[in-house]
Amino acid sequence: MTTTEHRTYGGWRRARAMGLFGLGFAQTLIVLAALTAALITAAVSITATAIVGPVAAAIVLGNVARWDGVSLGQAIVHRARWLAGAGRGHTTFRGGVMAPPEHAWDLPGVLAPTALLDTPAGYGVVWNRRLGTMTVTLRCAAQSTWLADPDAANAWVANWGGWLAGLGHVPTVRWTTVTVDTAPDAGTRLTDYITHRLAPGGPTAALRILKHLVATAPQAAADVQTTVSITFDPNASPAKPKSTVDRLAEIDRALPGLETSLSACGLTVLGRATATDLAAMVRQAFDPDIRGDLNLAGSDLMDWDNAGPVAAEEFPDRYQHENATSVSWAWHEAPRQPVAHHILARLLAPGEHPKRVSLIYRPLTAGQAAAEVERQVNAAQFRSAYRRARRLDPTARDVADIEQAAAAAREEALGAGLGLISLWVTATVTDPALLDRAVADIESRADACKVRLRRLWRSQAAGFATTLPCGVCPPVLSGVWPH
Repeated sequence: MTTTEHRTYGGWRRARAMGLFGLGFAQTLIVLAALTAALITAAVSITATAIVGPVAAAIVLGNVARWDGVSLGQAIVHRARWLAGAGRGHTTFRGGVMAPPEHAWDLPGVLAPTALLDTPAGYGVVWNRRLGTMTVTLRCAAQSTWLADPDAANAWVANWGGWLAGLGHVPTVRWTTVTVDTAPDAGTRLTDYITHRLAPGGPTAALRILKHLVATAPQAAADVQTTVSITFDPNASPAKPKSTVDRLAEIDRALPGLETSLSACGLTVLGRATATDLAAMVRQAFDPDIRGDLNLAGSDLMDWDNAGPVAAEEFPDRYQHENATSVSWAWHEAPRQPVAHHILARLLAPGEHPKRVSLIYRPLTAGQAAAEVERQVNAAQFRSAYRRARRLDPTARDVADIEQAAAAAREEALGAGLGLISLWVTATVTDPALLDRAVADIESRADACKVRLRRLWRSQAAGFATTLPCGVCPPVLSGVWPH
């Protein structure tokens, strides 16, 4: 009996800064400053200690006390900002005729600064006027690995890793987003497709066979769309383009090479999404009921002005838009153990409800990668030395963390690329009664994939926009590195 060897992958590691008690460097300085102030005050005046002591204790507790990776202080600030924004009406959106003329056709939330450009080459570009980034989306067809030869699947994964590593050598690429959008199909697509293409004067036997095929075909199917969105920052180019035309020219020069290389990664590039395609994708996300309209993408009326919702409202645990409700999650922890290449297959597979799964990869340049792995190795060694100084035995997780940091440094020294990765999931239902069922389905799929997801409490609108082909990256918008 012969067995086929399946290659496994792993080594994902959460970036950790050098600090005490599991804190970052800045938080460690804040805690030490609070403790120092309390000690000095206690030595000078007991009366003043009654005032400074509780403040210092609150600062220390707010930074040290953590739940599921989030400090108490961060949770309090997040909730306070949410309450302040909700009180000012920032969680409610009204568009079109329901909004003031100057904002009538804006998209909600983090999508408001975006504009859709139609290039002379025929493809659409989502321009974020706040960040200066431009996003191009490639429509792709992914080849299944279930029936593929294991060697071919391993080659696709290796080429994909090489493609990601190569992004670090393209100075204009900020990040890339791979999105798999799935939804149940009503079963009318085949009927509509064939009915509109039947020749009235065709052979009777051929017409009879086609009609019989339509009648006996399954009435339920899945609609799957795979896209790769590449976000560029033309201002990072050595040419320093001044005008929008020059910026688009920089993108035109970088795209062909990236586009061609994807064919070796198990993807067939169907073409670059046009401006109408992008507007249709966004519109379908906000209003899932029109997803089955085959004429939507080709309609001349489909543009950025009417791609957004007429009404939307964000709640702490969900996002209501048009006649639908969505819930979004973020990747909290990657699989701890090595996994096969199809580990995310169940999460990506179609289900009862529309959903989008987006993987965002932010490449680091060669200089940034070398500095980052060195920083991570030093931080891991510092934590190990700190535990030894306190006469504490190292935990299994600490040992594994040091090994992973050292392995990443070795691989980077041998030429491997380094990047920051995050995963985002959005599920949508048109019946609020089915929301709990959809949430349970996504979370059970994530558990089966060895992935821990965290529901984006009070950040649902941003999570929803992240899974759209609009170049939204929350860590960049918030100005922090992802954990």
